[in-house]
Amino acid sequence: MSRFDCLNTPLIGLKIIQRKPIQDSRGFLSRFYCSEAFSTIGINKPIVQINHTHTRQKGAVRGLHFQHPPFAETKVVSCIKGEIFDIAVDIRQGSPTFLKWHAEILNAQNQRSLMIPEGFAHGFQTLTDDCELIYLHTAAYHQPSEGALNIHDSLLGIQLPLEITDLSERDRMHAMITNDFLGLAV
Repeated sequence: MSRFDCLNTPLIGLKIIQRKPIQDSRGFLSRFYCSEAFSTIGINKPIVQINHTHTRQKGAVRGLHFQHPPFAETKVVSCIKGEIFDIAVDIRQGSPTFLKWHAEILNAQNQRSLMIPEGFAHGFQTLTDDCELIYLHTAAYHQPSEGALNIHDSLLGIQLPLEITDLSERDRMHAMITNDFLGLAV
């Protein structure tokens, strides 16, 4: 029996995982990962890395990050404390939604995760102080294969819900998209 529903977004392959916790007087149990259930929604590679992040300040932005093939990865992102505006941008070469973005509100209460397939850039803005996220990855981080988009790129037109209060120098310096950007062949 699946402990989640899978909901489609306007971007093909980008999915919302709606967890269905089991609750009783003690609290709840929520399944974050099940290889059998994940294979039914297209995650057929093993989870090889799990990351935990903490972002202190409301309005902070992290991203928009991705990895180039052959180190491209599927991510499952969950917010376990606080609330975030989670953003995915389609950068798949030839995709009908190339350079389109979609965002979801993730928090502990709504029991949602975002399944971000290979060929998407990912980032988020914190909507509260002290946000913690858990990331499941199908590929280990490979620094030479890292890529990124600039959150301020007018070609993307991302509309954040809050003013940016904190953005790393590294994320601020990511280049804007140029006419020769073809995206990722995944």
